[in-house]
Amino acid sequence: MRTRTALGAATALVVLVGAGVYLGFRMLSGGLPRVLRSEYCTAQVGKGLVTLTVDQMANAATIAAVGIRRGLPPRAVQVALATSLQESKLVNLTGGDRDSVGLFQQRPSQGWGSARQISDPRYAAAHFYGALTHVKGWQTMSVTRAAQSVQRSAHPDAYAQWTDEASTLSKALLGDESHAVDCSVRETPATHGPRAISSLTTDLRGDWGSMLDPLSVSVPDTLRLTVTDDRTGWQYAHWLVAHAQDSGIMRIRFGSQEWTAKAGQWGAADPDGPAAGETVIAQVYSA
Repeated sequence: MRTRTALGAATALVVLVGAGVYLGFRMLSGGLPRVLRSEYCTAQVGKGLVTLTVDQMANAATIAAVGIRRGLPPRAVQVALATSLQESKLVNLTGGDRDSVGLFQQRPSQGWGSARQISDPRYAAAHFYGALTHVKGWQTMSVTRAAQSVQRSAHPDAYAQWTDEASTLSKALLGDESHAVDCSVRETPATHGPRAISSLTTDLRGDWGSMLDPLSVSVPDTLRLTVTDDRTGWQYAHWLVAHAQDSGIMRIRFGSQEWTAKAGQWGAADPDGPAAGETVIAQVYSA
């Protein structure tokens, strides 16, 4: 999985103007600067709406997947997302304060691992969760206190401002609501065909591990994930949408819903398309 870079964490302001999309990104210094972008993602659960860049959403999806794979409760994922929103705005930073690196701004000098290790979103997320679960009583703490117990920041109250965004993101990525994650991506895929399938399979197994079994690949362009319930199905489906741009995904289908790169959103599935049932289907662009 490539190192992801992006702009700051975004709020829900989306204004369509001409051929572009203006997104309001909330910076830690305050204010809502407008950034013209044609690629972005949204997570919506009830009245909660979070708008992120494609790379930010991919990082958020990886953080959530690692938490799910470790069997942690939703609260852990919310704390992890709030922490990353504060520390890096969900950007896999190559530097920071002193020797801080990555999504959580972990420091090699503080025993988090090497800079190269911390720069891997999966490693960084796993080690954040490991530290969190060693905090006595973290399950009943506020998001701010739980995050601070791990990070020991000079600004301990700063995590509180991301509680709502982290809650919306975690609920969407944990599959609490169907078709809750949408991404508008480039029309030209980064990769396609067997190469895209191979890369996608590697990234899926990296984030989800043995949870994916059974996973079947219909060469050259289709991958199928068997699931036992809707919640798990939407966890995988939302992860796939979040990673669609990097992975060259053209279509995702689960149940009666289908996301396409062309539309950039979920809608009713083509009745003549591949049957989904209890299977999440991802089709990449052909060679």
